[in-house]
Amino acid sequence: MLSSELDYELPEGLIAQSPVEPRDASRLMVVDVRCGTIAHHTFRDLPRFLMPGDALVLNETKVLPARVKANKSTGGEVELLFLRDLGPDRGGAWEVLARPSKRLRPGLGLTAGGDRLELVESLGDGHWAVFAPDLPGLLERRGRMPLPPYIDPTPETESRYQTVYARNEGSAAAPTAGFHFTGRVLEDAQRAGAQIARITLHVGVGTFMPVRTERLEDHRMHSEHYSVPLEAAQTVELARRVVAAGTTTARALETWSANGEAEGESELFVYPGYRWLAVDSLLTNFHLPRSTLLAMVMSFGGEELVREAYRTAVRERYRFYSFGDAMLLLYGGRRL
Repeated sequence: MLSSELDYELPEGLIAQSPVEPRDASRLMVVDVRCGTIAHHTFRDLPRFLMPGDALVLNETKVLPARVKANKSTGGEVELLFLRDLGPDRGGAWEVLARPSKRLRPGLGLTAGGDRLELVESLGDGHWAVFAPDLPGLLERRGRMPLPPYIDPTPETESRYQTVYARNEGSAAAPTAGFHFTGRVLEDAQRAGAQIARITLHVGVGTFMPVRTERLEDHRMHSEHYSVPLEAAQTVELARRVVAAGTTTARALETWSANGEAEGESELFVYPGYRWLAVDSLLTNFHLPRSTLLAMVMSFGGEELVREAYRTAVRERYRFYSFGDAMLLLYGGRRL
């Protein structure tokens, strides 16, 4: 598949700059994958499409205030996006995405207010191992929420860049399909007979890195840490139907189903032709052109049906991207 097949026309005015209030007032496009039909609802209608025996799976990751502006000794500014802890083998260093990175070098010291950081080594493509003596304190004092570049940072947008069920800190980006949930929707989902399963995938740049290769198959994903607790695994395995709230949830479930490991690193890239193992229905937002997220949605719903859904969304003036509206791709029962 060519990456150009992930292109579509989107008027700039449909890129959501702020979330709706309340969260569950956003629109919900319901796409029946088997029948090929498209219907229009609001997100608070989601429990109507859930059934007894369903497992609604949420990604409980919590977004870190991971964007930090630092200065070199020469006064030049560098923006750092903290992605993940590289573990004890790297002495507590973190992987960061640094911009601009052309003149950076190992051993260079940086300052962020009164905090000091050191560049340990280059990891390639603008990624660096960085050591900070007090990283939690640094992020608390100097960190900002890592909003996507198409959203203007304001106190409102930064405060809303988190799901209501976020719990496990570690993400450099939000699992945006979860933005629409409220306590009311979760309670109504359980009243409909669905069980809530909670897993974690810490979202990094791998999820949102655009596809730059001509052939989709040549794109390589960055790894992201995931965890599927035993209770969630049992709920999913016994479920009549597994409904993944978001592409990050789907990626974690499919990785776990493929390798049987409850915790680890996911480098899974899902694109058309992939055989789904765990997920029966997918809740998602409307994604950027040439994104791995759109490739995953096309893999699940079928290329032509998803293209038609996106054309419909533009025509009906749905809101796109992180703070935009939602789509539910329904697939009847357990996949064979």
